[in-house]
Amino acid sequence: MSAPNPTRFETILSSLLHGQVISYSSGLSALHGALTLLNPRRISVGDGYHGCHGVIALFTRLTGLQKLPLDCSPDQLEQGDVILLETPVNPQGTAFDIASYAAKAHARGAYLIVDSTFAPPGLQEPFQFGADIIMHSGTKYFGGHSDMLCGVLATNRDDWAAQLKSDRLFIGTVMGSMEGWLGVRSLRTLEIRVQRQSENAAHLISWLDAALHAPHPTPNSDEAAVQAVLGEVLHASLQKVEGDWLQKQMPHGFGPVFSIVMKEMRFARELPSKLHFFQHATSLGGVETLIEWRTMTDATVDRKLLRISIGLENWEDLKADMARAFHELAK
Repeated sequence: MSAPNPTRFETILSSLLHGQVISYSSGLSALHGALTLLNPRRISVGDGYHGCHGVIALFTRLTGLQKLPLDCSPDQLEQGDVILLETPVNPQGTAFDIASYAAKAHARGAYLIVDSTFAPPGLQEPFQFGADIIMHSGTKYFGGHSDMLCGVLATNRDDWAAQLKSDRLFIGTVMGSMEGWLGVRSLRTLEIRVQRQSENAAHLISWLDAALHAPHPTPNSDEAAVQAVLGEVLHASLQKVEGDWLQKQMPHGFGPVFSIVMKEMRFARELPSKLHFFQHATSLGGVETLIEWRTMTDATVDRKLLRISIGLENWEDLKADMARAFHELAK
């Protein structure tokens, strides 16, 4: 079953993702579709988005699916198993080497699903590095305006695409016509949105990192305020990795989502209420900048961590807003 608007949405995305695209009513329903197709006995997965672990728990209850850590020994994987790799990972915004996990999976006859939600087309092309299925929560950057829900799978196998579409019909996770129309609308600006958001994030992260590591900051300066309350900035652009895989994997930018870890939990709890340009909300990928005290929706995350999704505002305004808030916290 299909409708014109979701079909148009899938057709446009097929050219961007370089594979056959199947749309779903949400990102988690896309993961459900992928696991229904592959029906693995074991799945190797990192921390990442807690909702994915909820879907995996459903399969564990129904089929006995065994969950393995992402860094499990290759010997623990067997034919038909799955590695689910989220990169960049939620909420930190740091990246993993897709090619190395593809090699690990394929050496054992397993499959690699790459959740590339945090790096939409233009920032990362997982098929180039060995992914078998690409997954996106299209609610985020494909939607881009915080007004729709959808999920996406992409594959280069005709038999998988046909089975995914058949399964989707009977599971009941077909994307709605209104969401398809909103998705087509949003894809018209995807490139320019993601480019601006990534540039804004890069500027802000560079400023925060420089301020955090400035030697002997002047009293009452922005650098002093940052160092008084901020403990760490997490993002793929700040990763120290061996080799050049990260630059090859993300040559055009490292994504608009990053996290900051405050020195005290109270700083993390209070910071969102002191910001004007940053809206305190749990989603990401929209045109507006969002900040979230992540422990409110995921109790497993460090209680000092805040996730930030950068929007289209002028980055200097975001910098000034954050500097002012840090000064208030440091008083």
